[in-house]
Amino acid sequence: MQIDINGKIYNVYITRKNNKNMYLRVKEDGIYITCNYLTPKYLIKSFIESNISSIVKMDNHVQKKKEKEESFYYLGNKYDAVVLNTVNKIEFVGDQVFVKNKTYLKTFLKNECDRVFNDRLKVCYNLFEEDIPFPKLMIGKMRRKWGYCNKRNELIKLNSDLIKYSINEIDYVIIHELSHLLEFNHSKKFWAYVKKYKPDYKDAQKVLKEE
Repeated sequence: MQIDINGKIYNVYITRKNNKNMYLRVKEDGIYITCNYLTPKYLIKSFIESNISSIVKMDNHVQKKKEKEESFYYLGNKYDAVVLNTVNKIEFVGDQVFVKNKTYLKTFLKNECDRVFNDRLKVCYNLFEEDIPFPKLMIGKMRRKWGYCNKRNELIKLNSDLIKYSINEIDYVIIHELSHLLEFNHSKKFWAYVKKYKPDYKDAQKVLKEE
């Protein structure tokens, strides 16, 4: 099944289950519908047509995320990657990054995660007037979170994709997780700590939520 939305053809993938309600998701390859076994196609089409604005918004989100993953971003800036054999590993010039081979870009970002995140953790930790332990730091891919705090083990984990964002967003996530060492919830008291050490945290939130 296919459907035309604003001139763009979407493949529609239908999964039938013993559901009472109908659900919709947008992925890179099309629209995914989950519905009841007995739901006729005309109702599915009507459901899609009634959610066009949401579909377009979700599709824009998916395309932005795809572009972010396929392009080279570093500390909030986008660079065009150029392979140049004479370069010693990597060099930044304006909005271009020159590399000996493109596979090194992943190695560079991995190394920078370790360097930048550890540096910023020290900076952000030293802002806190409250008595909190200096946490162990883990770095890795996370599908749905930018950061994670394990209060019992005095550990925080940061999403490696944060290296693509500016220091402002990185600091926000670190301060967010450090604040959980004081308040292991999202209460008003918790957000008061976040605001105390990152008054403009909502700006960073907005940037991170757009992706």
